[in-house]
Amino acid sequence: MTVNFLDSPGIKNIHFIGIGGISMSGLAEILHDLKFKVSGSDLKTSDITQKLKSMNIPVYIGHSPENIKDADLVVYTAAISPDNPELIEAKRRGLPVMDRAALLGNIMKKYDFSIAISGTHGKTTTTSMISLILIECGLDPTVHIGGNLDAINGSVKLGGNKYFVTEACEYSGSFLKFFPDLAVILNVEFDHADYFRDIGHVKETFRQFASQVHKNGFLVVNGNDKNVLQVVEGLDANIITFGINSGNNTFSAADIKVDESGYTEYTLLHNGRILGSIKLRVPGIHNVYNSLAAYAACSVLGLEFSQVRDALEKFHGTGRRQETKGIINGIKVMDDYAHHPSEIIATLKAIRPMSGKRLWCVFQPHTYTRTKFLMNEFACAFDNADTVIVTDIYAAREKDTGEVHSTILVDAINRHRENKAVYIKNFSEIVRFLRSYASSGDLIITMGAGDIYKVGEMFLEDPTCKL
Repeated sequence: MTVNFLDSPGIKNIHFIGIGGISMSGLAEILHDLKFKVSGSDLKTSDITQKLKSMNIPVYIGHSPENIKDADLVVYTAAISPDNPELIEAKRRGLPVMDRAALLGNIMKKYDFSIAISGTHGKTTTTSMISLILIECGLDPTVHIGGNLDAINGSVKLGGNKYFVTEACEYSGSFLKFFPDLAVILNVEFDHADYFRDIGHVKETFRQFASQVHKNGFLVVNGNDKNVLQVVEGLDANIITFGINSGNNTFSAADIKVDESGYTEYTLLHNGRILGSIKLRVPGIHNVYNSLAAYAACSVLGLEFSQVRDALEKFHGTGRRQETKGIINGIKVMDDYAHHPSEIIATLKAIRPMSGKRLWCVFQPHTYTRTKFLMNEFACAFDNADTVIVTDIYAAREKDTGEVHSTILVDAINRHRENKAVYIKNFSEIVRFLRSYASSGDLIITMGAGDIYKVGEMFLEDPTCKL
């Protein structure tokens, strides 16, 4: 058993730099529940900071050396620069500092059975599915999700001390600070070109994560993904596989049916034996895979088929994952977090049946490196959309070197399929364009990991707008 830093007698007061983020705030809530004294700072007030304040967690707006006060430990995110005054002050005072991932890894150790869900795509949805199943089955898990789940009214649930469920992000090797009892690997593709050198580097990192599962623990992996199978090949672990129409998988889906709304129903098999039918209330074949992973993970806990089936049928998605934002003048507006070509393909294919007429995709590329290195894949990812509106790249953690621009992506899409894409810089201009050309029966989806969801909200703001 690895040592848990949080069990040190000198660690009582913990300060978060950047506490307003969805992950950091969740960790702060969990530590508060574990009876640590928690404080934090952020650049601006938000609903999240207000919620923390209502829990009697001090939150300071702005960063200042005085904010860390009597902290025994200072936690920071990847977005915090080395010249942050609070981080500098903590190091000057010789205080221990820890990044978000390391803290999460230490929190996981305080629970009897930890479940970590990894993969290039589908982490938030699958984590939410597993969390809902455990809640519905009365297991009272503590949950930390990278999105909002209605069943827990947010991104975190404070439960008992037995089960802990969380996402495991591969970026910067963050999940290498986790040592779970059960790890899920949904899929492995090349992404995060600002960190990973190539697909080989990605697979090496996932393999190290898989090897860190506790002895006698479990690996739940996608048996239809060749990269995943290479990652776990030869590992001394209890491996459970899931997939579609594959006789070699432990759990598999067969006889998949898709209704007019894009929702799926399938027959669940365990080692070729029929368990029963699963109905999903989220669209797309990718969610069949996510539900199979969730079922396989929960099977380890001895849950009955009927219990898991009923919980999955109650799952209606998470925030920013094929989320319906509203309807105006017969036009449906949705939002999705998809920012990788594979995610875009899966999402557009899933929602295509929901569009009575035209499907408009408003896409905000996420990071310059991803856009540059996956340009060809992006160009071919929008085939299920009638029109693609591309806005400026969301820089996130990167700086613009001038090597790539959204207009280059638009040209690439149009070379693949003529007159399909258009570049529009400003959100307000996008809204005006959509109000001019969209009509009743159309579906608009905003797509990306940045703030592109605001376009849909702006479009829905004025119910009297003339289209």
